[in-house]
Amino acid sequence: MFHPLFTVSFMSKTKGYINHGIYADLIHQYVEYKRSLGFRMEDVEERLQRFDRMTVERKEDTIGITQSLFDEWGKIAPLESIANNYGRICILRGFSAYLQLMGYSSYIPRLPRYKSTFTPHIYTKQEMSNIFRECDKLYCHRRYLYSSKCVMPCLVRLLYSTGIRINEALRLTHADVELENGILMLRECKNGQDRLIPLSLSMREICRDYLDYKQRAGLLCLPKDKFFTATDGRTCESVTVYEIFRVIVYRAGLPHGGRGKGPRLHDLRHTFCVNSLVKMAEEGMDLYTSMPVLMTYMGHKSLSATNRYVRITEEMYPNLIHRIDEAYRYIFPETGTDPAELDDDDEDD
Repeated sequence: MFHPLFTVSFMSKTKGYINHGIYADLIHQYVEYKRSLGFRMEDVEERLQRFDRMTVERKEDTIGITQSLFDEWGKIAPLESIANNYGRICILRGFSAYLQLMGYSSYIPRLPRYKSTFTPHIYTKQEMSNIFRECDKLYCHRRYLYSSKCVMPCLVRLLYSTGIRINEALRLTHADVELENGILMLRECKNGQDRLIPLSLSMREICRDYLDYKQRAGLLCLPKDKFFTATDGRTCESVTVYEIFRVIVYRAGLPHGGRGKGPRLHDLRHTFCVNSLVKMAEEGMDLYTSMPVLMTYMGHKSLSATNRYVRITEEMYPNLIHRIDEAYRYIFPETGTDPAELDDDDEDD
């Protein structure tokens, strides 16, 4: 039986593939329209192209999404997470609304309430010390010049100390890493925003050490070149970094709970948020002011996304963080979370 998750997806024309279903042009128009508003649409485009493939399989010949077509798309696949399924439904629902705006009769279902049950792993200082130690032990054998192990000591420390996303880090060029003033320039972030991220003095020195390593290895460090590269100068892939980090975590003595349970590389970002909230509380900062600042720094679309960390921090530091929870309890009632506001890709890291 057909399922949208288990079909060959058609990629965009720019990547060498062309849609063939009746929605091909409308998908392209919808994606370009949303991009013009500042949204990053790579994942949305890829999933809608799966939907386009499904219409070919079903021999759909009339534009306008019917309830039966929507129900077929919304079926949950074996091993698919609820969050991922819900996200697919939300994407097609948005496209269906666009079809209505374009004058087509298209079905838009009501969304069920969704509440994420995901709990990130918050690394302790001892765990991070063990992870840093194992990062520093990594060795790139001369036979494996394509290895990305060389980036891990600097990259893991950068993710931990700044809370940026892994893909944001891997997109950095040498021009984006301004070590003199300690500034990272993050471009084309998840929510369509550029951000400036400060670096601590110690992190600047770690970046300089990594830069010296690259120069000693004879790698080009031109402004447009990627900052994090494999030993032979090739761009690092996030999936490779994930795999290496799994080995590091294992060697550091942290048991892994399985896919989606962690501890994961992305949990470094969650750890940064919790540590930031704890630091703000300890310093007596006005949390009505500091929460929007943290939201902007992290690149969240709304305060409700940042507020998730208040709940996590309260569980870890109930006395310290009690006043934060009281202040925000009625601003962000626990009515469920829209996957569109989930930070990054919690369900498919």
